[in-house]
Amino acid sequence: MSKKLTRRDFIKIAAGATAATGLAPVARRIVIEPFVQPPEETLPGQATWYASTCRQCPAGCGIVVRTINGRAKKIEGNPLHPLNQGKLCARGQAGLQVLYNPDRLRNAVRQSGGRGSREYEPLYWSEALDLLAEKVSSLGHPDRMAFLGGLMPDHLYQLTNSLLTALGTAPPIIYDLQCTLEGRRPATQLSQTFFGTADLPVYDIAMSDVVFSFGANLFETWMSPVAQSVALGSMRQGKLSGRGLIVQFEPRLSATGASADEWIPVRPGAEGYVALAIGRIIVEERLGHVGSHRDNAVLYQNVDVREMSAASEVSVDTLRRLAQAFADADRAVAIPGGYLSGQHNGFASMLAVQALNRIVAQIGRQGGVFLSTPAPTVALRSKPEVNTLSDVRNLIKRMNAGEVDLLLIHGTNPLYELPAALGFAEAIKHVPYVVSFSPFVDETAVWADLILSDHTYLESWGYQVPSPGTDRPVISSQQPVVNPLYDTRSTAQVLIELAARLGGRAVEAIPWADEESYLQELVTELYGSSLGAFDARTPPGFWTLWRQYGGWWSEKEIRQEPETTDIVQKPLPMVDPQFDGDPEEYPFHLYPYSSVALTDGRGANQPWLQETPDPMTTVQWGIWVELNPQTAEELGVEDDDIVLVESPYGTLEVSVFVYPGIRPDVVAIPIGQGHQDYGRFAQAVTGSNPLALLAPITDPDTESLAWGATRVRLSPTGRKKKLARLESIDGQGRESIG
Repeated sequence: MSKKLTRRDFIKIAAGATAATGLAPVARRIVIEPFVQPPEETLPGQATWYASTCRQCPAGCGIVVRTINGRAKKIEGNPLHPLNQGKLCARGQAGLQVLYNPDRLRNAVRQSGGRGSREYEPLYWSEALDLLAEKVSSLGHPDRMAFLGGLMPDHLYQLTNSLLTALGTAPPIIYDLQCTLEGRRPATQLSQTFFGTADLPVYDIAMSDVVFSFGANLFETWMSPVAQSVALGSMRQGKLSGRGLIVQFEPRLSATGASADEWIPVRPGAEGYVALAIGRIIVEERLGHVGSHRDNAVLYQNVDVREMSAASEVSVDTLRRLAQAFADADRAVAIPGGYLSGQHNGFASMLAVQALNRIVAQIGRQGGVFLSTPAPTVALRSKPEVNTLSDVRNLIKRMNAGEVDLLLIHGTNPLYELPAALGFAEAIKHVPYVVSFSPFVDETAVWADLILSDHTYLESWGYQVPSPGTDRPVISSQQPVVNPLYDTRSTAQVLIELAARLGGRAVEAIPWADEESYLQELVTELYGSSLGAFDARTPPGFWTLWRQYGGWWSEKEIRQEPETTDIVQKPLPMVDPQFDGDPEEYPFHLYPYSSVALTDGRGANQPWLQETPDPMTTVQWGIWVELNPQTAEELGVEDDDIVLVESPYGTLEVSVFVYPGIRPDVVAIPIGQGHQDYGRFAQAVTGSNPLALLAPITDPDTESLAWGATRVRLSPTGRKKKLARLESIDGQGRESIG
C-alpha cells in the first residue's frame, strides 16, 4: 500500500526538485543578471523559475515565472501557494505583455509641450527626483499635496503612508474602478457592521453543498476568482455528498451564472428582497435542522413574503423551494456580491444576504463564512483601505477650489475610471503640478507634468496579504524575475530617495537605503514562527526561502471565526432601490459589468487579452450592448446594428448583441474598452467609454458609487458595425468580419 503524500512531504520534495531550476535555497545572495553577463551556474538555454505574485488584479495569486537567458518566457500558478494552488487565469498568464509591451515608457519624462500635448522629453532620474523634492519642499502647507492611488502592494502603501504622515499630509486616497465593481469597500463595511471587524469574509465554497450567490461573479472578476474557481472544482468533485447546488441571482446571465445549476433573473436592485423572503420563510416555517429560529425572528418581523415576491418578480413557489433547499443543506452559504454594492440600496441588500448565513448557523463553520486571517506580525497588518466615492468627490472639490498644489497619482486612471459627470477632467486642470507613476501613458498621465515611470510587477519587489484570503494566514512575496528592461524605477524606491532628499522627519520615517533592504527587514520578522510551512536556521536563510516559495503561509488551517454584533437583534432594513433617470424617458436599467479579460480596463493594452473571446458572447476586440431578443424586436434591431445609448449624463454608440440571458428591461455593456490613450492596442478598439453614461450617485449607507443605478434609452442609428466573434452564440462556427 502506498503511503499518502502529506503537504509537508510535497514541499520537501518540491524544494529538492527546484535545485536544478534555481529556486533552491543558497547561502549567498542572488543577483538577477542580464544575458550578456549570465550567472556562472546558468547554462545557455536552461530554464530558471522565479516565484512571485501576480498583480494583474488585487487577488494576490502566487505565480512562478520561467526565464531563459535572462528573459521571462512563461507565467504559471505557484503549486505551493495556498490561495490559487497552482492555477492561474488568462489575465495572470498575459502578464508578460505588461513587461514586454512596446508602449511602455522607458524612463522618467516630462511633457515639454505642456499638459495634453503628448510631447515628452526624457529626464535623468537624479534630475526628476530633484524636481519632485523641490515641488514638495516649496508647498506652502503640507495639506496642499494629495496622493490618489489604486489598490497597491502592501509594502508600497506602508511606505507611502509613512512618508505622507511624516510630511503632515493626509493619508493616500485609495480608489480604483476594480475595487468599486467588486464592492471591496462595502464588503469591508459589511464585515465591520456584522462581525465587528474590517477583515473581509471568506466564503467556504469548497466545503459547501449549497451556494446562493447574489450578484457575485465568483469565477470571473469578483474578489479572488482563481481561488473561487479552485473551490468550485472541489465542490463539484463531490467531497461531501453529490456535486452540490449553486444558484445565481442576477439580472444578466454571467459566466458564473452559466456555471451554476440555476439562474434567477432578479429585478435590478431587488436582490435583497429575495434574501429577506427566503429568510422569512425559513424562520416562519421552521425549516432546516438547526433547532429553534426564535432568536432570528426579530430580523424578519417586518417582511411580507408576497410583497417581496412582487417586488423582485420571483414567484412565491420559487422562493419557498429555494428556502427549503438552503435550510435543508448540511453546509449552505450565501454570498453578497459586487452587483449588490453597486445599487442605491446595496448595503441593505448585503445585510439581508449575510443574515441568511446566520439563520442556518453557518457563521464560522466549515462550508459557511469565516474571516480572512490577518498577518502574524503587527508590521505586516497595515494594508490599503479603499476610500469612498465621497472621499474622491471631496478631493475633486478641493482641486477645483485651488486647494491642491501637488497631486501624485499611482495605480489608478481616474480620467477613465470615474464617471465623467464627477468632473475630474476639469478639476485636474486647476492643480498646478501633477505627477504620475504610470508605466504607460494613460488618460490621466496625459494630464501629468511629470511621469516617474514605475517598474512592471515582474521587475519589482513587494509583498501582499491576500484579502479576502484563504483558510490560513498567507503573505505572498513579489520579487524581480528579470532585470528592469528600461531605465524605470519602482515607486517604492522613488519614495525612499525622495525622503533622503527631503531629510528631517521624512528620512526618519523612511530610513532605508533601498526597497530591498526595507522589505527584507519587514518580512524577516516572520523568522522563527512555528506556523510556517518551511523552516529556516538563520534570517538570511528565511529571506531566501521566502523568495523561493513565493511567500510565507501557515502549514495548517487557521480559520478566524467571527462573532455577530447586535445587528442581529433588530429588524433588517428594507430599502427600496432607486435609479437615476425618469422611467418613462429612460426605460432600461444599465448593467455595466467587468470584462472577464480586461477587468476594469487595465488589460486593454494587452493584445492576448483583447484576443480572448468573451465567454458568453465570444466577441473579441470590441465593445457591445446586450439586448434581450424581445427588446431587440421592439426596437427593430438585430445583431451588429449600431444603437445610440443615452443616459442623463452621456451617450454611447455601440453595436448590438442579441442575448437571451438578460432581462428585457436590462441592457448590459462590458467595461474595459473606449480608451483614448493607453497605447496602440487599447486605442485600436474605437468607441467611447461606457462609464460616461453613469450617474455620479452613491449608496447613502456606504458612500460608494452606485454604478448599477443608472437608467438609459436606446435609439437605432440605421448603421451597422460587425462584431468580431469567435463563433455565433449558437456555436455554428467562425464568422467572417465585414
